[in-house]
Amino acid sequence: MKRNRWQLKPALSDKNLVSASGLPPLLVQLLYNRGVTEVSQFKSFLSVDISLSHDPFLFPDMHRAVTRIYRALLSGEHIAVYGDFDTDGITGTALLVSGLASIGGKVTPYIPHRQTEGHGLRKAVLQDLAKQGVSLVITNDCGTTNQDEVKQAQKLGMDVIITDHHTPGPELPPAFAHINPKLDISSYPFRHLAGAGVAFKLLQALFQSLGKESAGNEFLDLVALGTIADMSPLTGENRFFAAEGLKLINVKPRPGIRAILNQANVPAGSVIAEHISWIISPYLNATGRLEHAMSSYRLLMTESLTEASKLAELLAQKNEERKRLTATTFAKAREQVLAKGIAPLIFVSSAEFPIGVAGLVAHRLTEEFYRPSVVIELGEKMSSGSCRSIPEFDIIANLNRCHSLFTQFGGHSQAAGFTIPTRNVPRLEAMLAELAASQLAGIELLPRIDIDAELTLHQLGGNTYQITQQLAPFGQANPPPTFIARRVDVVQCRTMGNTNNHLRLKLRQNNSVWDGVAFGLGNHCAEVASPLDIVFNLEIDRWNGKELLRLNILDFAQHGQEPF
Repeated sequence: MKRNRWQLKPALSDKNLVSASGLPPLLVQLLYNRGVTEVSQFKSFLSVDISLSHDPFLFPDMHRAVTRIYRALLSGEHIAVYGDFDTDGITGTALLVSGLASIGGKVTPYIPHRQTEGHGLRKAVLQDLAKQGVSLVITNDCGTTNQDEVKQAQKLGMDVIITDHHTPGPELPPAFAHINPKLDISSYPFRHLAGAGVAFKLLQALFQSLGKESAGNEFLDLVALGTIADMSPLTGENRFFAAEGLKLINVKPRPGIRAILNQANVPAGSVIAEHISWIISPYLNATGRLEHAMSSYRLLMTESLTEASKLAELLAQKNEERKRLTATTFAKAREQVLAKGIAPLIFVSSAEFPIGVAGLVAHRLTEEFYRPSVVIELGEKMSSGSCRSIPEFDIIANLNRCHSLFTQFGGHSQAAGFTIPTRNVPRLEAMLAELAASQLAGIELLPRIDIDAELTLHQLGGNTYQITQQLAPFGQANPPPTFIARRVDVVQCRTMGNTNNHLRLKLRQNNSVWDGVAFGLGNHCAEVASPLDIVFNLEIDRWNGKELLRLNILDFAQHGQEPF
């Protein structure tokens, strides 16, 4: 059974690049595969130094935004930071509020309720903020598509500074300033900042203008959390943010992060990017999916270890509840998919699909069927949806083609969300189905595994693992190095896990013997027979206080039947 398409990247032909760099050939190949193709770029990528960061005043509206905030600080204006309910939005809100308050700002945070308000600005909230005396609203991770709401704020006497990283629509809201690297007019060198990263650049510019060059560095832990959690590419400036933020989290974690790590039994000082993706971010997202994200915001802001411990315990409970709700909703959605038949685009809807987990369910559908997926919570008059997609189908570009159907929408090429009148849902399904059928015609819809290099099991010894770790932190656009080994003999193979859904193997090639695990491939045990070609990462297995190097097998095939 074919599970993936394999794509082996071509071996580096420029031998001068290796000799000029003075680096091991494998490391040069790995760098080249990640788009780092100049010797002059190698040092900054590997050392992850400040050269990866850029001048915040390269954003077109940055001077204007800083001047307006400075005026608000001098005159004692009431400032509101209007964020979002996911980890990226929560961390960006926390760093803006903390940073502005540290220089005397009178700041109020506002994070919308996912179920009752949804993503982005709301007129009723802006009216309430105006009544509280707010005269300046700074958004984080939202606002780029809120035309009417920004106009409403202007009528209420409030200026709006938008910090966002979502793809703009055809017309920008009339905000006082736009800080967004994806704007057509932006000359900022790095387009892939997360919402927290954009917020940090605003804070950085403000501190620089006040002569406090390094004052914002204490918030880089929050930037790392938002950047990694939002699956922003860990290249360029994001790589710098992630590395520096992880250092802070490991050396001096804020009480809230320490409390989450304690709850999850993650040893202090050992946090890597994967811990943010799989542990910290799900905790922070859990309350926003089920109730209100302000509990997660308070966890990041508190200086009390006691309060942090109580809030982390609450988040752990909500995360378990979220897991159960996701599992039951996914089962219902999957039944609907199979009943309708698997089309180029998956589109499911029900009043029983809570919007708080719709994105997670869409992700799981896309992961299983390798199709763009749309999951909608149907309401009597208005409905809300979440989308996840595949590289072959840009979901936000296609939602733009259906823009007249929505009351609001936004997102990225691989993830998006929207609010839509319920009467328009059938038309949306028909339009997206037609677009997907056209754009995906003739494409074999299987996930692709990019393979960095072919190695023998013998070549994995020595310092190969240490070489691969020089590319950390790993994440989107900078995955752990992936290798292929051919004609490997199977010494042992057995299933493991509570449901036997994983494989544990012992593999031999000539005189080299390695242990390996294949997560999620337990039902393919019958296909394991010598000789195999295996695709894998190298990883450390930590168990009972011991650390052993092993193969994390991503896929395998009988030799000669590789799915290239």
